[in-house]
Amino acid sequence: MRNFNSILIANRGEIAVRVIKTAKSLGYRTIAVYSEADAAALHVRMADEAVLIGPAPVQQSYLDMTKILAAAKETGAEAIHPGYGFLSENADFARACEEAGIVFIGPSAEAIDLMGNKAAAKRRMIAADVPCVPGYEDQDQSDDTLIAAAKDIGFPIMVKAAAGGGGRGMRLVHEEKNLTDALASARSEALNAFGSDELILEKAIIEPRHVEVQVFADTQGNAIHLGERDCSVQRRHQKVVEEAPCPVMTPDLREKMGAAAVEAAQSINYRGAGTVEFLLDAGNNFYFLEMNTRLQVEHPVTELVTGMDLVALQIQVAQGEPLGIEQQDVKLQGHAIEVRLYAEDTAQDFLPCTGRITSWKAAAGEGVRFDVGIDSGQEISPFYDPMIAKVIAYGDSREVARHRLIEALKNTVIFGLTTNRGFLIDILNEEAFAKGEATTAFIGDLFGGERLAARAPDQSEMAMAAVLLYQVERDRAKSSALFVSDQLVDWSSGGELLTRYVFASEDEKVDVTVAPMREGGYNVVVGETSLSLEVMGRGENKAQLTVDGKRKHVHYEALTDGVLELTDDGKTLRFTNEIAFPLSAAAAAGSGQVTAPMHGTLLDVFVKTGDTVEVGTRLAVLEAMKMQHDILAEVSGVVQNVIATAASQVSVDDLLFEIEAPE
Repeated sequence: MRNFNSILIANRGEIAVRVIKTAKSLGYRTIAVYSEADAAALHVRMADEAVLIGPAPVQQSYLDMTKILAAAKETGAEAIHPGYGFLSENADFARACEEAGIVFIGPSAEAIDLMGNKAAAKRRMIAADVPCVPGYEDQDQSDDTLIAAAKDIGFPIMVKAAAGGGGRGMRLVHEEKNLTDALASARSEALNAFGSDELILEKAIIEPRHVEVQVFADTQGNAIHLGERDCSVQRRHQKVVEEAPCPVMTPDLREKMGAAAVEAAQSINYRGAGTVEFLLDAGNNFYFLEMNTRLQVEHPVTELVTGMDLVALQIQVAQGEPLGIEQQDVKLQGHAIEVRLYAEDTAQDFLPCTGRITSWKAAAGEGVRFDVGIDSGQEISPFYDPMIAKVIAYGDSREVARHRLIEALKNTVIFGLTTNRGFLIDILNEEAFAKGEATTAFIGDLFGGERLAARAPDQSEMAMAAVLLYQVERDRAKSSALFVSDQLVDWSSGGELLTRYVFASEDEKVDVTVAPMREGGYNVVVGETSLSLEVMGRGENKAQLTVDGKRKHVHYEALTDGVLELTDDGKTLRFTNEIAFPLSAAAAAGSGQVTAPMHGTLLDVFVKTGDTVEVGTRLAVLEAMKMQHDILAEVSGVVQNVIATAASQVSVDDLLFEIEAPE
């Protein structure tokens, strides 16, 4: 280790912004790298210097270690912080930094190599007497050997990619008859995601908690833990909500899990920040899952309950300095909860969404923290993970933190694309979560298709949308007219002035009429229901209204006439006045024309011309935003045309298949 004065951040988005903030506060010169898609990104604007490293695809930019090292040399960067994801757990990159005389702010290449492979890591943990889930982690990867091992372990079992994470290459298998297919699909996904199709098997611990322990070690041999985080609320093995401390943790259990995590770190001569992940069963038995040799996405909750800046501590250790704290110095105070705000459509099987964020304003409030890498006007591209922000709340108690987080989500302004905000609020409001009872089965058990379906607007929301559209369009008309007398606004010589809107609600069209009243306010008729509405105040993206005497605070945006987005109680709805527009392309849904839902790469195509398909038949697999998405038939019939080809790039709305339904 050696002293350094400049840090290149080999990452993007909110983690790049997070590292830059701490590095600059400590007096370091910061260097950002960026792809062509990120030229206007927040992390680029914040850094002291920024270097373009290539086109948008990660293989040609953020995963190209040669370009990143060249950027470091060009700018004189003396250290590199990898953030998380991308090259953060790439041993070759850590080794290349060392060979180039650049400090890698992370563990040694040897530690990354060892813990980056689940099979090798588990063998080392067994040798170190760290409790592990019974399983198979040997090198013989034949189907016969894996099937025999699964029988010995006993079903249900987990099939896992040895080199992976984030739920990719992972399958839960309940019966032997499904194992062969699970092995094949896990291998394929693992190879595409990580370049290795090596698998391990583990006994499935049903409905456990996912509890991880933050460890830190310096180069003098000191290692401590900073308490635990509960990351049990997951979807498809990807974390959605994280909190510290774990709701069911006891001092005795924390001491045992912390000691096991520290032993895991010391057994591989670890340095810097790391996370040891465990499964915790109902009987408080815990089992080693894996070790992440980097800073975690959820590190803010640990920072809030310990009062420590983990990035600053990473830099300190990378300088060769001792930790400066011992285990007894670590005190956990209060409670913190974090959620991951994603650009995704929960009603469409969590399909990632791309587009431009037209308005963004993080909510302010006591104990609330936002880690973001976005700003108004920024494009969310198909090339990167769809997480757009982390929202974290702290309180003296778990309940205070939970309430603060709900309100922060509700009061955040975000328009332009679909997000999972409403889903996050529903999770935080769920009784099982409020009681601290959530396990890894929480989302699967409580959030089925009907619960996730898009919610139709109610009459109150349609009335508010119509009046806000009316006022916005009236104001635009006034500003563009040569002369408009305020006395003539909302007045008609023919009697009551009616303005008509037609909104879609589920499968029907709803007529809404707005009539200004002489004494102020509006009479709004939604279908056959009459409502009295008054606008108490309206500013940019924010309005106060009363609907039949009930006060409402909403956010809204109307960038074009006839279209308004309204956020009511954290749920965002889009209203289009269908009188103002011709029949949309959406009317063609179910026509048999199958188009790409987003930009991405077609990994495989499963049908050919002449094949007969049913509704739900798997037509192709699209990889986008680091995830794989099935393209399914929406109608039954015969495949007339296959435009899609495996390994090809497609853009949103590209025609992939044509299916002709029988008469």
